[in-house]
Amino acid sequence: MFGLGTWIKLGAALAVLAGLAWSHTAAYRAGANDERRAALERSVDLLRERNSTDETIRNLDDAALCRALGGRMSDDGTCE
Repeated sequence: MFGLGTWIKLGAALAVLAGLAWSHTAAYRAGANDERRAALERSVDLLRERNSTDETIRNLDDAALCRALGGRMSDDGTCE
C-alpha cells in the first residue's frame, strides 16, 4: 500500500514532531525555573528588608517611636 519512501517520510515527520515537543517542554521548564528562582530571590530580599525594619523599630524608645508614627509626646508621657 505505502512504499518505502512514504514510510521514511512519515518516520522523519514523526521525528521532527517529537523533537519539537521535546524542545517546547524543555523551554517551558527552563522558563518556569527562572520564574521560581526570581520569586524566591525577591522573597529573600523582602525578608531582609523586613528584618532591618524590625530591628530599627525594636531599637526605638517610646518618644522616638511616637515621632516615627507622626505623633508627639504629651507632658504626661503619652503619644498623641
